[in-house]
Amino acid sequence: MSHADTKVVTAHLPRPLAERIDAVAARLDRSRGWIMKQALTAWLDQEEERDRLTREGLADVEAGNVIDHQAVQAWADSLGTDQPFPLPTGR
Repeated sequence: MSHADTKVVTAHLPRPLAERIDAVAARLDRSRGWIMKQALTAWLDQEEERDRLTREGLADVEAGNVIDHQAVQAWADSLGTDQPFPLPTGR
């Protein structure tokens, strides 16, 4: 990756967090920048997946693909009994 393909981003971090980054970088024999790129990439991937799942859930609600709260509660209450109810399903 050339310098033209990168952008410097500055962030003020609490000293304990910066020290943790330095410790991991030393342990892995990697640069601080490499550690931060890995961490930010993982966090962004997680946030994008959370957003995708939220949108998917909202689309299900709008389409009426929901399970009645009382049915879920009855199922959960039955789990500790000798005859638990089957897992409720949507329409």
